[in-house]
Amino acid sequence: MAIETAKAVASSAGWELVEDGGAGEDGAELCIALGGDGTILRAMREAIGRGYPVFGVNYGRVGFLAAVESGDVEDGLRKAFAGEVEVLDLPGLEVTWDGGSSVGLNDVGFLRKPHSGVAELGYRISGQEVGRVRCDGLVAATPTGSTGYNLANNGPILAWGVEGFAVTYIAPHTLTARALVVAPGDVLDVVNHRSRDSVEIVVDGVEVGELAPGSGADVSFRKGVGRLAQLPGANFYHRIAEKFGHLAS
Repeated sequence: MAIETAKAVASSAGWELVEDGGAGEDGAELCIALGGDGTILRAMREAIGRGYPVFGVNYGRVGFLAAVESGDVEDGLRKAFAGEVEVLDLPGLEVTWDGGSSVGLNDVGFLRKPHSGVAELGYRISGQEVGRVRCDGLVAATPTGSTGYNLANNGPILAWGVEGFAVTYIAPHTLTARALVVAPGDVLDVVNHRSRDSVEIVVDGVEVGELAPGSGADVSFRKGVGRLAQLPGANFYHRIAEKFGHLAS
């Protein structure tokens, strides 16, 4: 039903709508993502390097990245096809390790494997060791991703437009571990101090590799990785209150 509605609105506006993002290589001007935050995020990842923005319609639960809710799909799409949108250039994080590299829009996680021992992860910034903790993992999150896994681990929320990223331990076995906001020009170096167990490297919820015992990985801030279309006047702080509740009451 949602796809048929989108096609009808596109046709009335003189647009050609192609399903499954297949028009990306043929010079698409806009991607319409119908779903929750995961769907919108996948669409944004597929759009990296292609130039077109992603306009999300929330058919999921939270829909933090969505421009409109499902009940407003027709009006929202009419505005999108009429060019009545603002495009946000969103940053990403690039992770490199021995044997691979990947770019994420939300977060980069280093997670202990199921049934393996507790991880022991340390991290350095600008060559200085900042933390070394027994834990379930560590997550580095962009401002876009700061309301995801980072938020669930009591990490700070970074407003869209902030340059930098948050680093948060997952279930740290200590009373003193604190989240840290890292400057955009600084490189995060994560080290797996375990002598036997690898940890998974997960980018935007997808496993992309492993960090072997005794090895490290670098995480760097990258500007302008993703493009997200929003309706004019969209307010980040209103969205925080609407989707997650007021920060204090």
